[in-house]
Amino acid sequence: MTITLLIADDHPIVRDGLRGIFTADQGFEVLGEASSGDEAVALTEKLRPDVVLMDLRMPGSGGVAAIATLAKLGNPARILVLTTYDTDTDVIPAIEAGATGYLLKDAPREELFRAVRATARGEAVLSPAVADLILGRMRAPTPEPLSKRELEVLTLISRGSTNKEAAKLLFISEATVKTHLVHAYAKLGVKDRAAAVATAFARGLLGG
Repeated sequence: MTITLLIADDHPIVRDGLRGIFTADQGFEVLGEASSGDEAVALTEKLRPDVVLMDLRMPGSGGVAAIATLAKLGNPARILVLTTYDTDTDVIPAIEAGATGYLLKDAPREELFRAVRATARGEAVLSPAVADLILGRMRAPTPEPLSKRELEVLTLISRGSTNKEAAKLLFISEATVKTHLVHAYAKLGVKDRAAAVATAFARGLLGG
């Protein structure tokens, strides 16, 4: 049975390379290409491929948002993330959004073929590095939850407030804001405010 594909990546050279690899094999048919998350959603709805090869960081809504949208629409296409990023802030949101598999772009061609076939069957596919990351996360102790006040401070910081502005809005001192941030850093395992906000978003602790 021929597996139909949609390739979603914002780099034309990558799309051309993937198209060449798959069209050279009779077991696959490339139905189309997308260069953004929004386009990936539109073409997946229109073309109904068996598998979407989805990059994560693209213009517009990006890969994770596209995966979540397709899941919400009930589109039957299986999503195989194909990217260069293997950090937990990339992997976990993609899996949680509904991706069937997660593969890195340095995978050999035969491994890519096997991954696409497995994805088409609905089987979970993870590159070794990603599998190790997820296993390590599962074995790690459950992180201490952020307090209500720490979440309030982080929420304001994520919206661009300075420590001084956050203190004024929460009717606390600037020193207290800094203390809450230090405690939040420790609980999230980060060292600065940008990383704290990114990690909190990745864990679903902050709203949109």
